[in-house]
Amino acid sequence: MEPIVEISNLCKSFPQKHGEPVTILRDVSLTIGAGQTLCVLGESGCGKTTLGKIIAGLSSYTSGSYRFCGKEVSELKGKEWDAFRKDVQLIHQNPYESLNPALMVFDIIANPIRRHQKISDIPQLYQQVTHLLELVGLTPVEDFVDKYPAHLSGGQRQRVSIARILAMNPKLIVVDEATSMIDTSLRISLLNTMKQIQKELGVAYFFITHDLALGKYFAKGQDAMVMYLGRIVESGGMDQLVANPCHPYTRAIISAAVGDTGILENSGLAKYALKDADIASFSNLPTGCALHPRCPECMDGVCREQVPEPYRVEEGHCVSCYRFRPASAGETT
Repeated sequence: MEPIVEISNLCKSFPQKHGEPVTILRDVSLTIGAGQTLCVLGESGCGKTTLGKIIAGLSSYTSGSYRFCGKEVSELKGKEWDAFRKDVQLIHQNPYESLNPALMVFDIIANPIRRHQKISDIPQLYQQVTHLLELVGLTPVEDFVDKYPAHLSGGQRQRVSIARILAMNPKLIVVDEATSMIDTSLRISLLNTMKQIQKELGVAYFFITHDLALGKYFAKGQDAMVMYLGRIVESGGMDQLVANPCHPYTRAIISAAVGDTGILENSGLAKYALKDADIASFSNLPTGCALHPRCPECMDGVCREQVPEPYRVEEGHCVSCYRFRPASAGETT
């Protein structure tokens, strides 16, 4: 089956009032299959949200290629662009700002149905709205359908946002830290709802998070990648990355999670820390590997001078670190 998202060597730069443009994304390549999940992990400010906005069509890209269902997104116009914007939806981070406070839940969900499915019959609309509210776990429906967002909790608002998105019948949903502003006790319930929706509707997810525990839970058995300062430094199956983290940055963020989540429990992985907590600025990136000023395994004469290519560690698992450079250049991926 062909992937629905194919991104190759994608870069994104932002012009500055004074000086050279600042490049946030560098040579990003990834694929997302229909009905699959790709989780992107990394510290705040590493470029995750910028990439998510590009995938959702809310931001342009400077160079490289982004193909959705085989079509270059930068070349889409007219009806093709409208179809793309319907097929790719975004769940915003803040459920308190993503819903129109002047509309009842019924109209929030019914409006995209009216527009895109051309349905105006009220009983038919009510039937579809009811089905979507049930799908996202807002039951009994009668308790929610005539309420305004101000009367709902953060978790309930986020479920309404998901129901509104599902009204568009999307192929891909970009999830940008969608549970970060929801009570911890409700996060797993919301993630379970989203996973169930994936099983029932076959929707794909691009799941953005800085929380390793949530990423591990949501993308278990699926794909993941780790970003640092606008580059993908490691990619593979989520289970592979947790069981066998190779990049020093990946090892550090997994090790940092052990105290709160027990994610390394019984894994045999030792605690690991970077030399410095300070992250470089995008406007003044280090030469070579961007992690080298913080990396305890930096190799003189290599890491400071050249950006490492992605090297294959095992099937489906790649890492951009010179410690894994093969003896033959022909073995690079």
